[in-house]
Amino acid sequence: MLSNIQPITKLPNLAIFDLDETLIAADSASLWVKFLVDKGLASEHLLEQEQALMQDYAKGKMDMQSYMTATLAPISGKSELDLAPMIREFVEQRIQPAIFPDASERITWHKKRGDTVIIISATSEHLVKPIAELLQVDDALAIRLETINGIYTGSTTGTLSYREGKVTRLKAWLQDQSTQFHSLYCYTDSMNDLPLLQAVDFPFAVNPDPALALHAQIQEWTIMNWRHENDIQR
Repeated sequence: MLSNIQPITKLPNLAIFDLDETLIAADSASLWVKFLVDKGLASEHLLEQEQALMQDYAKGKMDMQSYMTATLAPISGKSELDLAPMIREFVEQRIQPAIFPDASERITWHKKRGDTVIIISATSEHLVKPIAELLQVDDALAIRLETINGIYTGSTTGTLSYREGKVTRLKAWLQDQSTQFHSLYCYTDSMNDLPLLQAVDFPFAVNPDPALALHAQIQEWTIMNWRHENDIQR
């Protein structure tokens, strides 16, 4: 009988976005270090050190733990509550102007389809979480920071969401969800995210670095060019 036929429920898709140079026309961690220097909370030496480490990132050779140790030093010993207003100021002044209009449109496109939208970033969660709120995405996976009684220790905890670590974190996140997803989409600019791109159904190279651009062409992946009207200070 027709009354016994169960309705077919369409599963939602999952859209995964990298953050830096994908959703925003800058690197959020680099902007944060510059912000700390401008506030007098970090030295120019840290800025130089961070820029040198980012050159290693571009080559796919960064020691992420060393990067985190260096860039977390200025907030070590500070409380989450005390730092929160400064982070809000940072997001408003440095991040919001850097958002790619095309990125916002793509997030809206996915949400109108009923898709779940998340960010997976190799930046630390104290920055990524509020940026995710600004972008109105459903969740964000980022490098987790150790706190003791609400005080940042300057250390990380758990699997770093970098290179293969992004896939590990995604799998753990998927296991925690109460729903399944029909298809997985992923958007990123970096060859460092190749493991993540290879783990999804629909990979997109957004403003790709040279190595990813070549790989995307060979694999016949979609390449998207998102541009920003302002000249963002890197």
